[in-house]
Amino acid sequence: MVPTLLPDDHLLVDPEAYRTAGPQRGDLVVLQDPEVEARRLVKRVDGLPGDFRGTAGTIPTGSVYVLGIDPSRSRDSRSFGPVPIGHIVGRAWFRYRPPERRGPLPPATVK
Repeated sequence: MVPTLLPDDHLLVDPEAYRTAGPQRGDLVVLQDPEVEARRLVKRVDGLPGDFRGTAGTIPTGSVYVLGIDPSRSRDSRSFGPVPIGHIVGRAWFRYRPPERRGPLPPATVK
């Protein structure tokens, strides 16, 4: 997720963010890794239910398509497919460490 996120960044995550409305395109989300249950990933929502994603087809209802900030190096929906919204832990919204990078997270962009 460099430069948006760096390896030593510590984030605040809102687990209630999607209780009343679903994720939006561009949201940074923390999700359960579909391949390693104990691992968490930070990704950007790039596709919503009903969107067509080329070889992935149409994103099913109740799922999102996520990408890393650097698509050439990320393990994301291009490798594991759409992610059920229920696997999203919450929306990452604030970096609290390190102190010099403290503040709200900017909208994610793809390289």
